[in-house]
Amino acid sequence: MPRKRKTDKKYDRGLFFLTVLLTVLGFIAIADASSPQALELFGDSFYFVKQQLVWGAIGIGALIFAASINYSFWKRVAPFLFGISIVLLIAVLIPGVGNRVLGARRWIDLGVFTLQPSEFVKLTLAIFIAWLVEKEPPFYYYAVVFGLVAFLIMLQPNLGTTLIVLGIGFVQLFVAGENFFKLFSLAAAGGVISFLLTIISDYRRQRLLTFFQSSRDPLGSSYHIRQVLLALGSGGIFGVGLGQSRQKHLFLPEAATDSVFAVMAEEIGFVGSLIIISIFVIFVMKIIKIAGRSGDRFAAVLATGIAAWIGGQMFLNIGSMVALVPLTGIPLPFFSYGGSSLTMVLLGIGILLNISKNA
Repeated sequence: MPRKRKTDKKYDRGLFFLTVLLTVLGFIAIADASSPQALELFGDSFYFVKQQLVWGAIGIGALIFAASINYSFWKRVAPFLFGISIVLLIAVLIPGVGNRVLGARRWIDLGVFTLQPSEFVKLTLAIFIAWLVEKEPPFYYYAVVFGLVAFLIMLQPNLGTTLIVLGIGFVQLFVAGENFFKLFSLAAAGGVISFLLTIISDYRRQRLLTFFQSSRDPLGSSYHIRQVLLALGSGGIFGVGLGQSRQKHLFLPEAATDSVFAVMAEEIGFVGSLIIISIFVIFVMKIIKIAGRSGDRFAAVLATGIAAWIGGQMFLNIGSMVALVPLTGIPLPFFSYGGSSLTMVLLGIGILLNISKNA
C-alpha cells in the first residue's frame, strides 16, 4: 500500500497579515486623533497611543497563545468563561466596584488597569453558544442566556453593546440551523424591547430623534452628529492630509474612540475611507471563509460568531458616522481607543488562526 503524504497544515496567512495591518493602522489613527485631547488632559500628545501600545502587546501575546493551542480547549472551558462573564457583568453594577462615567457603569478599576466586562462577554458568549449548539438543548435555553446577558448589559446602560451581543447569538443560531420561526420570534421580541427601552430613556430617545431630525438643537443633542458630518464633508475626495484634521481639536466629541473614523475620513478623504472599509470587508470575508471550510460544528459556529461580532461593530460604528444608523457608542475594531476591546479582538483572531489550521 502506498504511503499517504502528510499534509503540513498552516495558519491562514492572509488573516494574520490583515490583522497586523489593521492593528498598525489603528495605532496610527489613535496617535493622530487623540493628540489634542491627550495634550490638554495629560500634557503628553502621545499618552493615549502609549496606553494602546501596551494593550496591543498584551493582545498580541493573547493572539499567539490562542493560535498555539487547539481550539477544542475553548469548548472545554466555555461554561467556566461564560460564568466569569456573568460575574463581571454583575460586579460592574456594584457601587465602589464599577466606575460611573458619564452616567454609565461599564468599567471595573483594578488599579493597574480598567476592565470593561461587556467587551469580554462578546467573545465568551460566542464560545458558549458554539458549545451549547453541540448539546442541542431546547430553544428556550438560548432565550434565557440572551435575556440574562442583555438584561445585565442594559443595566449599565449600554444599548449598542446589547444589540451587538444579541446579533452575535442570532447569527450563530441561524448558521447552526435553528428553527427560523423561533429565531424570528426571538429577534422580534428583542426589537420590541429595544424600542421600548429607547423610548423610556431620555438620552436614547434624544439620539433617536436626532437621527431623524439632525438639524434640531445644533448645540445640544445633534451637536455630535453635526460635527461628524462637518469632518466628513471637510475631507472631500482625497482628504486634508494626515495629521491635518481640524475637527479633532476638541470640536468632535470622542475623537479617539467612537468618532475615530470621522477624523480618519477628514484626513484621508472618501478614497482613503473606502480603502479602510474594503480592508474590513475582506477581513470579515476571510473569517467567514474559515468558518465555511471547517468540518467541525463548534469551530464553524464560533468562527461565524466572531465574524458577526467584528462585522457588526464595523457596520454600526461606520454607519453611525455617516448617519445611516443612530449614534450607538460602539467602538470601531482595531481603531477605537480601548484596551479591553483591542485585547479581546486579538484573542478572538488567535482562536480563528488555530481553527484555520486544525479544524
